[in-house]
Amino acid sequence: MPAAVQSLLGSGSAPDKLLVSALLLNIALIIFGWRRYRELTHEIAERRRAEEQARLLAATDPLTQCLNRRSMADASEQLRAWAAQRGEAIAYAMIDLDNFKQINDMYGHSCGDAVLVRVSQRIRELLPRDARLARLGGDEFAFVMPYPVGHTDRIDDLVVRVLASIAAPIETHDVTVELTVSIGLATDYDADASPGPRLDAQTLMHRADMALYHAKKQGRNRHFWFDPGMESEIRFRNQLETGIRRGISQHEFVPYYEQQIDIQTGELVGFEMLARWQSEQLGLVGPDIFIPIAEEMGLITQLSEQLMDRAFADAREWDEGLMLSINISPVQLRDPWFAQRLLKRLVANNFPPQRLEIEITESCLHENIGLVRAMLTSLRNQGVKVSLDDFGTGYASLEQLRDLPFDRIKIDRHFISELREPAGHAQLVDAIIALARGLDLPLTAEGVENEDILGALRSMGKLKAQGYVFGEPESAEQVRQRLAASGKLTGAGRLSGPLPAGCIPPPDLSRAANS
Repeated sequence: MPAAVQSLLGSGSAPDKLLVSALLLNIALIIFGWRRYRELTHEIAERRRAEEQARLLAATDPLTQCLNRRSMADASEQLRAWAAQRGEAIAYAMIDLDNFKQINDMYGHSCGDAVLVRVSQRIRELLPRDARLARLGGDEFAFVMPYPVGHTDRIDDLVVRVLASIAAPIETHDVTVELTVSIGLATDYDADASPGPRLDAQTLMHRADMALYHAKKQGRNRHFWFDPGMESEIRFRNQLETGIRRGISQHEFVPYYEQQIDIQTGELVGFEMLARWQSEQLGLVGPDIFIPIAEEMGLITQLSEQLMDRAFADAREWDEGLMLSINISPVQLRDPWFAQRLLKRLVANNFPPQRLEIEITESCLHENIGLVRAMLTSLRNQGVKVSLDDFGTGYASLEQLRDLPFDRIKIDRHFISELREPAGHAQLVDAIIALARGLDLPLTAEGVENEDILGALRSMGKLKAQGYVFGEPESAEQVRQRLAASGKLTGAGRLSGPLPAGCIPPPDLSRAANS
């Protein structure tokens, strides 16, 4: 290097060329190595950032930045072990938004996503620092947190604040959304603050889920702690679901019929079809048990159409002057093709639409009034009668009664029962009768159970009535015998022989339940 410098200054001889080449090569290698080192360092840093981002994405929900279902199990297990070392208990809470699907349907999924983000923020703001919050999927959240043994009241206070916070209106996408949540809670300690059996995170989550189901069943917008009795309830529910699926495939659901009487003349004018389930395991089951479950399972349409086919076959044998009334679930009226499906079944069963009356409840009028109006109008144009069932228990307005195509109003049994005593409060029944007369709508009174109620109704004008005072609901064969004795069977009905194709003979249910 000194020789090269002196040569450049003109005071020395030229340096050795081989050494100069070696020097330049070393300098080049140093520069290349330094650049490669810097590139490798940058590449490693980028790879670490990518791996960290991948771990973050694998562990969190991208929408709300909460933990996801997979990572929540690990986080809960770690927190449970940490709390056990400190002598604390942990509470696992499952949170489900009530009727969240309606928000997506009404305002769109972008609005629904914004609501989920805001809900997660409100929950996170109330949780202590050592709690873990997760979005398990859809509209379901969960959090787990430690608390001093024996002080579940602290968790109750927190949950009450969560319920109140989420219930506050949420303004997003130029709309104001109001919603509620149901919460199920579970803990790894018994109710008496003694250590329970060792429970892992999955078991706690399962118990909290059962408590959540109970909260929803009790009316939503509330919370419940897990109780061992809930497990039996869930098992019974699963048994019912399995039985309903099997019952539909094996035609275990049968129609029963309740008489409808003209109270002025005492003449039989028709029957209301009531669903019964003749289960091999449970015996005769009333509709209040299986209808709500069938609706939740999405099987109510299949079950109802199966019953309709059997009822149409039965009613074809009756006198042509007898009407057949059938209850329609609100779930069925959400189907825009319901009217066409019903008319198709009438044609397939060769049953005149003029002899059919469908009964809908007031709750059907608040979900999609335009769709309901179109379907009811379509059915009435074909001759089907439409009745408003359980009038007075919902929120039907006078405008709806005037504008919707109803042919009849049925007074709910709760109001009719007030006429049981001589001094019973008849003012409300009088008001409903006056309203119906003003709208020129015939009336049917439900739940007429004794002669006192029947006598009070006779003084109120021309009405149809049904109830146990006229007899309990009867099977198809019992109705057949009743009509045969009074000469109100058609010629085909009086002939002995097999039932129409596809119609399974009903079992002998002479000891039927009264419900």
